[in-house]
Amino acid sequence: MPGNATDAVTLGAGVVKRPTRLADGRELIYYDDPGTALGAERAVDSRELAPRPATATMRRDVLTGDWVSIAAARQNRAFLPPAELDPLAPQTPTNPSEVPSRYDVAVFENKSPSFGPALAAALGDAPAGEDAPRGVDDLDAPGLGRTRTSVGRCEVVCFSPEHEGSFGSLTPTRARTVIEAWADRTAALSALPGVEQVFPFENRGEAIGVTLPHPHGQIYAYPYITPRTTSLLASIEREGPDLFARILEFERAGERVILEGEHWTAFVPFAARWPIEIHLLPHRQVADFAGTTDAERDELATLYLRLLRGVDALYDSPTPYIAAWHQAPVHRGRDTVRLHLQLTSPRRAADKLKFLAGSEAAMGAWIGDIPPESAAARLREAVASIPEETL
Repeated sequence: MPGNATDAVTLGAGVVKRPTRLADGRELIYYDDPGTALGAERAVDSRELAPRPATATMRRDVLTGDWVSIAAARQNRAFLPPAELDPLAPQTPTNPSEVPSRYDVAVFENKSPSFGPALAAALGDAPAGEDAPRGVDDLDAPGLGRTRTSVGRCEVVCFSPEHEGSFGSLTPTRARTVIEAWADRTAALSALPGVEQVFPFENRGEAIGVTLPHPHGQIYAYPYITPRTTSLLASIEREGPDLFARILEFERAGERVILEGEHWTAFVPFAARWPIEIHLLPHRQVADFAGTTDAERDELATLYLRLLRGVDALYDSPTPYIAAWHQAPVHRGRDTVRLHLQLTSPRRAADKLKFLAGSEAAMGAWIGDIPPESAAARLREAVASIPEETL
């Protein structure tokens, strides 16, 4: 049964976690800012909701070995609703949204996810064709027409109750609360049966395909190691276990650094693909957000805001981007894959976007439009223009 958020837990930086449930049983967690003006009580979700759609099914692409989740229920998700029907805003008498109470940060299970809500252990003796992946060897096995249930979890992370904005529009205190939520959810999702990798991310802007202007991100808990991370593991095997340490040393000695702190460095990578591409690395080996220290999270809150506001200072209008937080798989590469941000944007001029056409989309053979050194110089200048007192 859905209930009030009563089992409060205090996390790092004074953030308070208040777990509860939505009317259909989905998990909802409030993360309160330190010193929040909100009270401890949270409204109960009293909506009458239809049953959640069945867990999607994955199909294996025999040409690449990749698994593709066929999640048809996603076709019904909200598309650019007016502010008065914002599904991520706190509920009102005229807006039966997904979050019953006023909040600082809220995380809840996606109603129509790409992965889940079923988990590997919960499937039991499911019939053939409806079974969870059975380990890495099972996923890698050859054969045409192979399917598995898309077990896992997809969550929505509401950064703010406001109708519009993005991570970069948050206060440092709120940014720190979101980072604490990322760390807490990474630990919780990594412990779920059948989950192999956890991925927090933010899509920003209609040019990226965003369907809700509400400031929010998502977290995917995959039942496999993603293709991008599989390639990364192969690169580490080829280049050596200290690859990330050497990349950081190489970039910090060059001209593509944008912003440095005590614990983090942001730079345009040597072989940047996108017109705007920024990588942000911690200075030590840490596998995921759950492994970061309070000091690293504290610095990240302001450094990341400065970086995002610098990106927006490049042009007179907000820049679309994908902010992808890559984390080590749950069971592999924990000592070699380093938590890192890859922020990419297709914006190559104030009124121009880069579209992936034949060479890039079909063959994966990229052609960069802007020299990385030139991009880094522009971004350094933009970041430097952000006054300290605004953070």
